Amino acid sequence: MRPMTRWAMTGGLLTAALAGSMSTPAHSAPASLYAPSALVLTTGQGENAATATPARAVTLNCAYTTTGTHPDPRRACADLDRVNGDLDRLATLRSDEPGRFCTKEYRPVVVTIQGVWRGTRVNYEHTFANSCLKETHGAAALSF
Repeated sequence: MRPMTRWAMTGGLLTAALAGSMSTPAHSAPASLYAPSALVLTTGQGENAATATPARAVTLNCAYTTTGTHPDPRRACADLDRVNGDLDRLATLRSDEPGRFCTKEYRPVVVTIQGVWRGTRVNYEHTFANSCLKETHGAAALSF
């Protein structure tokens, strides 16, 4: 075989090998264009999550569609959007029910939120003095 033909063949094979390896993606594409937002919300009687008696747990998915076992997932996701995922601000929201008043009894209720919000891992815990305050201050997100 002539040297010129051998160089042309080697160059062609080398180009095909490099172009073939560059055409495959380095990592797979994400399954969705939306960052995951899947949360588990729990409530219990007590001052902190470690010692509280569990009362209820619900799920909330706020990705492309709002789903979950939360009684009102659409409003709950809207509340989370309103505070831009800052769960500490979530307890300061007011309920849509004007004129609702709570007693000053102390029967602590703890709420936890764990999971992923817009692609960021969250782990939140807040204690309310009683369940009425939880229902009025947490708006829809904590009303379950």
